[in-house]
Amino acid sequence: MRLMRKPYAFALIASLVLASLVVFYYFSHQRAPDVRSAKELVVVTYNAAGTYYVDGKGNFAGLEYDLVNLFIKDLGDDYKVKFIVADKVSDVIPTLQKGKAHLAAANLSITKERAKLIRFGTPYLDVQQHVAYGLDQNNEPKVLQDLFEKHIHIPKGSSYAERLKSMRNQNTMLNFQEVENASTDELLEQVNMGFLNYTVADDRVISILQNYYPNIGKGMAIGNPEQIAWAFPKNGNEWLYKKSLAFFDRISKDGTLKNLVDRYHGHTERLNQLDVRKFFSQTQSVLPKFVPIFKSAQELNDIDWRLIAAISYQESHWDQYNTSPTNVRGMMMLTEETADDLGVTDRLDAKQSIFGGARYINILKRQVSEKIPEPDRTWMALAAYNIGFAHLEDARVLAKKMGLNPDSWADIKTTLPMLNKAKYYSKAKFGYANGGAPVIFVESIRTYYDILEKYFPGRESLFPNFEFKSSAPLTKKQ
Repeated sequence: MRLMRKPYAFALIASLVLASLVVFYYFSHQRAPDVRSAKELVVVTYNAAGTYYVDGKGNFAGLEYDLVNLFIKDLGDDYKVKFIVADKVSDVIPTLQKGKAHLAAANLSITKERAKLIRFGTPYLDVQQHVAYGLDQNNEPKVLQDLFEKHIHIPKGSSYAERLKSMRNQNTMLNFQEVENASTDELLEQVNMGFLNYTVADDRVISILQNYYPNIGKGMAIGNPEQIAWAFPKNGNEWLYKKSLAFFDRISKDGTLKNLVDRYHGHTERLNQLDVRKFFSQTQSVLPKFVPIFKSAQELNDIDWRLIAAISYQESHWDQYNTSPTNVRGMMMLTEETADDLGVTDRLDAKQSIFGGARYINILKRQVSEKIPEPDRTWMALAAYNIGFAHLEDARVLAKKMGLNPDSWADIKTTLPMLNKAKYYSKAKFGYANGGAPVIFVESIRTYYDILEKYFPGRESLFPNFEFKSSAPLTKKQ
């Protein structure tokens, strides 16, 4: 009787395996449902800096992520979005072609070869491909011949590969390797570490990652500029396609697109590589001493400690004894009058200065209108921290007169520098101001904050013996 049980066991195992394969086949070949019937938009994207990623607070972010979530509101309050995150950029277009997604929002450049396979929507971002190289290698390419017989890797299926293939047709000594499972971010990191001679990337991507990998240099441009757009299946839903055209037309006209682009790209070129390298060095040698104080200030004021630390670095480079010629002093460089108002008795005491500066940020933020969305409201509060609330209001009034958005930091950083020109400050309520200074102040802080977000956790884990890392899921419903 025992011998008779084995065939039944094998049959059961075989049935389970077969069932698993059927389920796998079904889900791997499942097409996205009709968007209007299902009230669900399926979007294929790609995990990359500035596109779709998990930020330092554990939230999903990125220009494509934000654009899609705005677009879903245009479709209707009852619509939801599901993101499919492709493992590699070369999987994005095939996913679209197989009908698994309604559109691709994955920082895709419009190219001739891609246009044969898919249908592009409205271009919304200009980019230029550049060669990336290691600054410490002294190998910046000046002409195309400098790339001949060098170690060049690029992501397979990328627009960079398409461009280099075209160039290789006229320059047979140009060799490169398309890497199947490496992202642009990973290849730039390899260049930064000296493991790779060169890679190619868009200027915007390089600018973002130079702040995380300070050894990356942006070399010569490759070819002509390109444009980024959403992609749709050739035989996709026409209603959805027209909706996307109307959406980009609206956000281009009302300033929403400009504001979103500024959120992710507006500050990335503020610092040079020496600034970034020095900051990295200070995060290792100086910052640890003050981290407990910054974290205590976070608990008391509900401000991310990394933002407070970024402000402090911009103000004093974390030098608690820093004193300016005008007697502004300490970690947060408080004036004597402001310190008195905040109850700070010793501006050179790091704890008093940091706690006082954090309280002052909240005071200024409460003065900024609540109707201004984040993060713009915070950036304006920081501008006021640098130049005073009165001049910030002058810049907002000027923005309104010029037909700009007074609630958008992208527009305010245009009008603030105008306050040092007689044509404008003569009509401003509070007169002349060195308006360029707060713009530099805020944009530098934004970059320092981005770096701290990437490399330092926001809050201590309740389980300090375990390491938790956020990662984007394969799909995400909202």
